[in-house]
Formats: sequence, structure tokens, C-alpha cells
Amino acid sequence: MARMTPRECVLAALNRELPDRIPFELSFGAFTPALMEVFVAETGSTNPADYWNFPIRSVGHRGEPGYELWQRYGRYFPPELPQGVTISQFGCASIPGSTLHFGRPLHPLRNATTPDEVADYPLPDPTHPARYVHLKGEVEALHADDLAAQGDVYCTLYETAWGIRGFEAFLEDLLLQQEMAEILLDRLLEIRIVQAHQMAEADVDVLRLGDDIGKQKGMIVSPTTWRQWLKPRLKRVIDSAKEVKPDIHIFYHSDGDCQAVIPDLIEIGVTVLNPIQPECMDPVELKTTYGDRLAFWGTIGTQTTMPFGTPQEVKDTIRERIETVGKGGGLLLAPTHILEPEVPWENILAFIEAVNK
Repeated sequence: MARMTPRECVLAALNRELPDRIPFELSFGAFTPALMEVFVAETGSTNPADYWNFPIRSVGHRGEPGYELWQRYGRYFPPELPQGVTISQFGCASIPGSTLHFGRPLHPLRNATTPDEVADYPLPDPTHPARYVHLKGEVEALHADDLAAQGDVYCTLYETAWGIRGFEAFLEDLLLQQEMAEILLDRLLEIRIVQAHQMAEADVDVLRLGDDIGKQKGMIVSPTTWRQWLKPRLKRVIDSAKEVKPDIHIFYHSDGDCQAVIPDLIEIGVTVLNPIQPECMDPVELKTTYGDRLAFWGTIGTQTTMPFGTPQEVKDTIRERIETVGKGGGLLLAPTHILEPEVPWENILAFIEAVNK
């Protein structure tokens, strides 16, 4: 029998079939900057995905240059800001922290008091051709190389909403100023519906959605609140993609413990759950309970195994995951988050060696 191509391996695993080898990646671009420096020094490469032949690669929407974003959103921030402040396509600013994702956020609508301020807030236009016309060509190029393509639409609703409004303010809106929450979520929803449709038209194999709704134990908002505010909107995003490509895989990311709503995610069309932090949820228990309906992507702990295990413990953990969560198919191995500076280089090599073996 011919060896599976990398794309065939990914699709077999996500279809809950048994690939001839376990597909893998390193999450969220692989490394924080300090570890990226180690990677470059050790390998001479600047691209972990190419160097280690990840079988799946990302495509994403393009945005506007930073100076144009500051022209649009600058009025929402103090005139004097620290050096190095960045701004997202949704107008959320970040003051640099000690490492990549430890910045201090600045929320443009943090002081809003009326629904009109939310309704008038400028959001990106997802129908502008410059944002999406490149997608189809990029996916075709990946498929020509027998690689699977994933379309990233992270921070789909909840995280972008609180990024704009402020974490505490948005949670208060859900209870006390519901018109403001409804306007913001619905405006974001319309953008995500268009983007999901565009990704499916570009023929991505996997649509990657996600919002961090879990804490170390339990959810940030109650399951009842999630079902009221986020579940029906997330379903509309998923439906938009499936209308174009019914067999597209719907990947949902949430750090932490989201067990309470896993049946809801399956109900609205999610087929792949990520990252399954073993410190928060038992991967084997999830496989036993949901393995006939979900594939699992991740499972290698970045709070435990990757930073604090020995290389042999990394290899042993991967073997255990393959034998349990990967039994019969349905597993794509990855660390559960971007690798932090504390992760030893030897453990990264152990991860790569184990998945290849």
C-alpha cells in the first residue's frame, strides 16, 4: 500500500480514521521569541513548519497597515502611549510585555456608556478584496504540495468582543447592559459569517475557530450564559462555511476546561476539539466519551510535560496519547499552546523524534 501523503494523514486523523503515521504540529507558530532564537541557532532555519515538515499549514485574512489602523482607532486611546504599542485589525492595542503574548491590552471601547457608541465603532470591512482574494491561491499551492490547509478565524466572537470592550466591562454587559453586548456580538458575527464563507470558498480543509471560554477548572462564563450569547452565533458562523463546503472540518479552540459545553459544540457542527489541556481535562476520558464524534488536536501539556518533563517523559507521554487518544484514529498531536522560554530544546527534539517514530 502506498504511503499516505501529509494531507491524507491529516484528513484521515480528523475523519477519525487511522492514518499510517500520526500528524502533528507545534501550536500557534511554534515558539515565543526567545525559543525562536534557539531554533534558528540550532537549525539554521527560520521556519519550523518547513524544517520539520508539518503536514498542515495556515492561511489567513490580510489586514491594513498599522498606520492606517492608528488613523482609524487612535482617537480611542490616550495621546501618549509607550513605545512599541501594537494595534489589531479590530482596534485593540497592546503594550509590550516580557514576552510575545504577555502584553497589557488597551480596550478602545472601555469607557463606552451607550449602545450608540458600540454601534458607531469602526470595524473592518470583510468584503474588501484585499483581505481575502489571496486565500484560494494559497490553498491551491498547499494542496499541490500535498499539505492540508487550515483557515484561521481565531478569537471568533467572545475574545474579540472583550478585546474591544474590556474583559470586565463585557462580562458586565452580558448581565447589565445587554443591548451593548448584543450590538457588539452581532456586528462581529456578520464579519465572521463572511470570513467563514470565504475560507470555505478557498477550499481550506479545516476552519479553525476559537475563543478561550475555559478556566483551569470550569468555564469563565456559565454554560447557560454561553448557550444564550455565543452558541447560536457560533452555529451561524459554522453554517456559513458548511453551506459552501459540507465536509469542511470545524476546529474549535478553547484553553482550559470547557467540558460542560462539549455536547453543544458537537451539536452545532464542531468536529475537532483543541487543545485538550491534560492539566484541565482528561484526554482519555474525552476520547472514551466523544471519540465517535470528535477528533482531538493537541493533548501534550505546556504546563507540565513540555517545560518540566525529561526528554524520555516527553516521548512516553506521546506514546501513551497515541495508544489511547489515537486508538482507531482521531488524533493530531501538538503541544497545547505556544512553547514558552522555559521549554528545553531537548524536549522539543524529543517531541519531534517521538511523533516521527
